[in-house]
Amino acid sequence: MSIRRAMPDIRSEAMEESRDFYGLLGFEEVMNLGWVMTLASPTNPTAQVTFMSRDETAPVVPDMSVEVDDVEAVYAAVRGSGAEIVHPLQDEEWGVRRFFVRDPNGRVVNVLGHR
Repeated sequence: MSIRRAMPDIRSEAMEESRDFYGLLGFEEVMNLGWVMTLASPTNPTAQVTFMSRDETAPVVPDMSVEVDDVEAVYAAVRGSGAEIVHPLQDEEWGVRRFFVRDPNGRVVNVLGHR
């Protein structure tokens, strides 16, 4: 299994203000679905931060996202560990397959792979 990127997910009701503020640090908007927006470094596109007002299909807003090369294998490993699955593995209409798991600190991690 290989990690492709990891990024913080920040719950926000101030999407435009967040985009403007992080733009001062050099981030640029690379994705915006209205309820979720991702900003990335133009010189290092895996350096990202995501802002979410809610999650369109899951019960909670995750604390971080981790993109992996084999989401099925990670899901099997996490389930086998007995960790709490917060949102089951499923395909999303925006082109990812993902699940949410709770870490030992109570944080929710969105584990995803692009289809």
